[in-house]
Amino acid sequence: MAFPTRDPDFEALRFELSKLRADRGWTYDELAERSGVTRRTLIAIETGTTHGRLESWFRIAQAFGVDLGDLLKPL
Repeated sequence: MAFPTRDPDFEALRFELSKLRADRGWTYDELAERSGVTRRTLIAIETGTTHGRLESWFRIAQAFGVDLGDLLKPL
């Protein structure tokens, strides 16, 4: 049985989050309000301090109106 040979690309995922937020012109406060994820957590995810919880990514995807799988695709 073969196992995955590459690691997740969290940097690409952080970049995607930053890009989506910038494309909409949303501040961290606006995304926090729309997603229910705290501003502090959003900043930590974008700066790489944390990878975030799956629940947070789910809420972020909903706020952007995209499927979770599409949001996580760069991973």
